Amino acid sequence: MDFDTDALARVIGARVRHERGTRGWTLDQLAAAAGVSRRMVVSVEQGAVNPSIGTLLRLSDALGVGLPALVEPPALPDERVTRVGTAAVLWRGEHGGTGALVAGTESPDVVELWHWTMHPGERHSSEPHLAGTRELLHVLEGSVRVEIDDRVHELGAGDALTFRGDAAHSYACAGDVVARFALTVFEPGVGATNPSGASRD
Repeated sequence: MDFDTDALARVIGARVRHERGTRGWTLDQLAAAAGVSRRMVVSVEQGAVNPSIGTLLRLSDALGVGLPALVEPPALPDERVTRVGTAAVLWRGEHGGTGALVAGTESPDVVELWHWTMHPGERHSSEPHLAGTRELLHVLEGSVRVEIDDRVHELGAGDALTFRGDAAHSYACAGDVVARFALTVFEPGVGATNPSGASRD
């Protein structure tokens, strides 16, 4: 499905509302579980905002569905094809860069496949993901600077890095040309715990 920004916001909102409803959660319960404001949950469900990747991760982790599930309609078949140019763009840089979620699996062990394009001067910072999360990054073009806590890795085209995603980390274009990289995120046990204390099916 080819989503523009507004259409993607509506799809995410419908999915969050659907997942919250299947659990019988109130807006306040989801907000508490995700660590976001009630107003943010309302805005997301109404498709009135384009939430950050961090907010989407908080919501998907709280709902126990994994990030890929929030950008796709419910009840999809076991096989899913993402055509070129139709991936959900969940990050946009100030100079035209994008972070697109190309494909992903369902919970409890969620695997995400991303394609990132970063222009010179662009950077994306990420909060720590769930415990046990691992990331694999492969630079396709240009150079990328990855910071994990206080460690820094400078990567060129063809280089790859495996690291813990449950630590604070960031990606940045490290050169004066556009950088492109593939990123795979493995987040185990999504939905295995229930931070809000609300009942789950």
